[in-house]
Amino acid sequence: MNKTAEKQALIDKIVEAIQDVKGEDIMIFDLSNIENSVAETFVICSGNSNTQVAALAGSVEKKVRNELQDRPWHVEGTENAMWVLVDYVSVVVHIFQKEVREYYDIEELWGDAVITKIENE
Repeated sequence: MNKTAEKQALIDKIVEAIQDVKGEDIMIFDLSNIENSVAETFVICSGNSNTQVAALAGSVEKKVRNELQDRPWHVEGTENAMWVLVDYVSVVVHIFQKEVREYYDIEELWGDAVITKIENE
């Protein structure tokens, strides 16, 4: 599998894992054409509580590990689960509590990105 196909498979598994735990407002940001971006792709979603945010992060890690045999390079924010970051290097997952996501307005920070909104199933 080439790099592009591997990255797309990773994104697809991340989105599935988020949907499995009823994550909301899932958006995929393609940052590959933005100079000096920290990753090629951001996957962003919201949860309604720190329990759900932690469950979303756990679901992403477990599904990717079990189905793609990949582990994150770094995970941050699990202590209070207000905003958890799961870093797969080329793809970074941001899982926010709704109020925190609204406060940081990350969609505006990366306004130059190509954004795909995933409809909830």
